[in-house]
Parts: sequence; structure tokens; C-alpha cells
Amino acid sequence: MTSITSVELNYLVFRYLQESGFIHSAFALGYEAGINKCSIDGNLVPPGALVTVVQKGLQYLEMEANLSNNDTDLDEDFSFLQPLDLITKDVHELRQIIKDKRKSLVKDKEKDKDLDKELESERGRVREKERRESEVERGRAREKERLEREKERVEREKERLEREKERLEREKERLEREKEHEKDRDKIEKDKEREKLHENFTDRDMVMDQDEKVHANQGENGVFGGPEPMDISTTSTSQSCEISSSDVTILQGHTSEVCACAWNPTGSLLASGSGDSTARIWPIADGSSRSGGQSGSLNVLVLKHVKGRTNEKSKDVTTLDWNGDGTLLATGSYDGQARIWSTNGELRSTLSKHKGPIFSLKWNKKGDYLLTGSCDKTAIVWDVKAEEWKQQFEFHSGPTLDVDWRNNISFATSSTDNMIYVCKIGETRPIKTFAGHQGEVNCVKWDPTGSLLASCSDDITAKIWSMKQDKYVYDLREHSKEIYTIRWSPTGPGTNNPNQQLVLASASFDSTVKLWDVELGKLICSLNGHREPVYSVAFSPNGEYLASGSLDKSMHIWSLKEGKIVKTYTGNGGIFEVCWNKEGDKIAACFANNTVCVLDFRM
Repeated sequence: MTSITSVELNYLVFRYLQESGFIHSAFALGYEAGINKCSIDGNLVPPGALVTVVQKGLQYLEMEANLSNNDTDLDEDFSFLQPLDLITKDVHELRQIIKDKRKSLVKDKEKDKDLDKELESERGRVREKERRESEVERGRAREKERLEREKERVEREKERLEREKERLEREKERLEREKEHEKDRDKIEKDKEREKLHENFTDRDMVMDQDEKVHANQGENGVFGGPEPMDISTTSTSQSCEISSSDVTILQGHTSEVCACAWNPTGSLLASGSGDSTARIWPIADGSSRSGGQSGSLNVLVLKHVKGRTNEKSKDVTTLDWNGDGTLLATGSYDGQARIWSTNGELRSTLSKHKGPIFSLKWNKKGDYLLTGSCDKTAIVWDVKAEEWKQQFEFHSGPTLDVDWRNNISFATSSTDNMIYVCKIGETRPIKTFAGHQGEVNCVKWDPTGSLLASCSDDITAKIWSMKQDKYVYDLREHSKEIYTIRWSPTGPGTNNPNQQLVLASASFDSTVKLWDVELGKLICSLNGHREPVYSVAFSPNGEYLASGSLDKSMHIWSLKEGKIVKTYTGNGGIFEVCWNKEGDKIAACFANNTVCVLDFRM
């Protein structure tokens, strides 16, 4: 076996001291041991040589202590021994140390295994919990994302509607300006006509005689008696027909156009809804006003649909309706909410579920349900007592334009998708589908008995439908432009005037109102007194008169028996709606110039 000399060991210690920075010690050893005289080539000795030799010796002792063990355990056994043990203890003691520590290690490993099992089980439970929580979180995230997308879609639709509304406003202003110009032209023409009449006095007498003969003939036969439909043209109304200013009360207070009005069915209250985000309830005295003139306060109740500033377009009041006993007023708004108010102006309920403007709203006869139709393509029946929605009907593919109850549990809806659906509470599909219109269906109305449904459309037709068949019963095609609204007369079976004939009136953008015989499906007569689109018609409670309101700023009252205008009133803005009170002695009209007019009617 190779041995190491003292000279070599001295040199290795000298180099160790030098490399470790012990300069003085290295110098002293080198001087005393005569390192400079030895024959060792320092270049052949690697750095750290002394430490390497010591480590090699320790490894040798470990190998010696483990000669009886398997090679596989060798590395592990070395780790049990400390360098000091190897130097101070003999081989037998080293082997005993390894044996004791090996036993201790086995015990520790068994403990670790048990602990690992417990930890693995706990980790499994944690992973399962995390997985469930992750699934729930993902579900929430997906739902939130869906709601965000839906919200964005509604916002886009709302913006589109706002733009459309602005475009219509601009179009309306342009039409107003054109009407003003036309009015000026008409005035000039009328002045010329009067001059001509003065020159031809005799001719005028002849015309009057002929007029009297025509009216006498109408009086004998009545409008509905003639075999052929008549064109009643009264574009220049006689001065005697003009309603006296003493019979007119102008209600002022709204700050934007007044879109809707409705008389309370039991009391002397008039409700109006406006683009100024309010509805108002006006107390109207019974009997003739006599005084006429203008009224601002009149103890009016202002039903605010927005806190703070008014004229917020999203809060426009678009429609309103009283319940049957006149105790509650429902209003529909551009913000998609329906609201219910008491007669003293208290907000009773706010009904929120629609995602777009409400265009129509109706109480059922019993008064327990309210029906709303919205731009969000749906109709909703609300349980008024519970103040919550009972059922949402999602059948249309376009905005719902009108709704009308057939009885207390079933109703019709119409839409821009050209379709009409008859729905019933509790049913998930329409109980009847009426397809046949080729344009947006603007209005649907059931007759007094609920057996016939009338509809009118942008396709220039009105149609009459029956629950007994799918196709329309009659297709009424005499108008030349879009038909905006229709009304049934309060006559015939199921009404207070059962001995009079049932009639349907249609109002069109062609400036005419037409009356139809619904038994034969034929035109009775055309009332041609307006010069602009007719937006509203209303029959008097006794069925003898018809009021019509137009964008030409005039309201005409027609005698259905005589087929002529008996009263007329011209305001300062287009008329959006006209309505009679229950006694039939007052008519309300709402105007684009922010006013509501109440007219006393006496014949």
C-alpha cells in the first residue's frame, strides 16, 4: 500500500495554509520545515490537495465499516456516520451506530407512510372541494358573461330606438313646418275663394240649395242605408261648426308633447301622459265649463316617473289606462316599467321585468290583472295584488305594438313581425295564431262580445278575424296609406246600445276615417275632413258620434247618422289621442304642443 512521507505531508499542510490565507503560519512552517529545499514540483499538486487526501481517508474507513453490508445500502449507511466518528471510533462501534440508526430510520419511514396516507386523503378532499368550487365559479362567470352580453344588446337596442326616435322627432318637426306653409297657402286660397264667392252670389245660393238636398237625402236614408259607400268630403267646414272658445278648457303644465289621455270611467278625472316623464290627473268639473280659457294648476296631480329633472327621454309616458272601477291608473313608460297610481297620485306599485319600452298596457275587466306589451318582443300579465309578474309571453320575433283583452284570462297581441297571437294565462303556446298581414300590425281590438278581432297594419289593410277559423273573415282594402288605429262602436250585442248596428272605424295616414259594415265586410262611408294623417278616433258612449284627431291640428266630431262634421276644433299642434267621458258631454284631446284640451259637447 502506498504511504505518504512527512516531507509530502508538510508540503500539503504548507499549501493548505497558503490557500486558506494563513500567510504567517505558512511562512513559519515553510521556514522550519525547509519547504524551499524539498524536491516536490508545486505545479503538479492541485489546489485543496490536503482536504482531498483527508476525504479519501474517511471514505476508506466508511467502506471498511460496511464491508459486511450490501452494496445497495452502502450510500445510505455512509450518511449515518459523521467524520468525527470515523476518526475517533473503531470499526465495531461504527457498525453498531449504523445498525441503531437503520432501525430508527425504518420506524420513521413507517410513520411517514401513515402520515403520507393521511395527507393524500386530505389532499383528495381539498381537490374535490376546489373542483366543486371551481365549477360553481365557472358557472357564475358564464352567467355573468351572458348577462353582460344581454345588457350590451339591450343598450344597443335602446340606442337604436333613441336614434329612431330622434329621427322621427326631426321628421315631425319637418312635417310641422310644411303644415305651417300649407296653412298659409290654404289661407291665401280661402281669401281668394271668398272674393270669388262675393262676385258670384247667385252661384253660391245654387250650391247651398244642392247641399241642403244632399243632407236631406242623407237624413232620410241615414249613412248606413245607401247601397253604395259614400265619400263625405268636408274640407272647408262651415263657421257654425267651430266649437266656441267658451266651450274649450286648455290644460297647461306638461313641458313636452302629450301622447296619451284617458277619462276615469267613474269620476270626473282626466289622465294624461307626456314625453316630459310625467303623467297628470286633472279634476274636471261636471257640466259645461262656460268660462273656457286656460288652466294651469287646477289642483292637478303630477305623477313623476323620474326624480329630479324632467324631459329625460327614457322615462317618456307612452300609454295609460284606468281600471274598471276607476280607483287605479296604470302608466307605461319608455324605461320598460309599468307603474300603478291611486287617484290621489300615490305610487302604489312599480312593475319591472321588461327590457325595452312599453308601447301598450290594459287592465282586464275584473281588475286583477294588468297586461303590458313591450319593445322587448314580449307581453307580460301582472298580478296586481301580489305586485309581481304572473306570466311572460315570448312568441313574437319583433317589438309588441298592441295588446287587448278578450276576457279576464285571454288576450291578443300584435307586433312588427306581422303576426297576431291569441294567448291565455297558464298556456305556454298561443291558443290561436292569425297570419295574413304583410306589414307591421299597429293595433288589435276585440268587438264588444269578444267573438271578432279587428286588426290594422302598415300593409294598408284592416282585417277581421274569428276564433272559429285561421284565415281572416274579411280583408278591408279601401285606404291608400298605412292604417294607424281602429275602434269598434259601442253598439250591437253586448253593449248599452243593442239595437244599433255594430260598426268598425279605421284611421289612416291617408287623412281619412272609414266606417265598415262588419257583417258584410264592406265600406259604409269614408270621412274625408282631415288634411294630414289621422292618429286617433273615438266613438261617443251612445254610438251616435265619432271624434277624430289628426296631425293637421284639428279634431272633428262627426254625426254618424248624417255622415257629416257637426263640430270642429283647431288647436296649435298635432293631435295624438281623443277620448270621450262616460256621460258623452266632454271630449279630451292631447296635443304635440304640450297641452290637453277639454271640449264641451252639446247638440
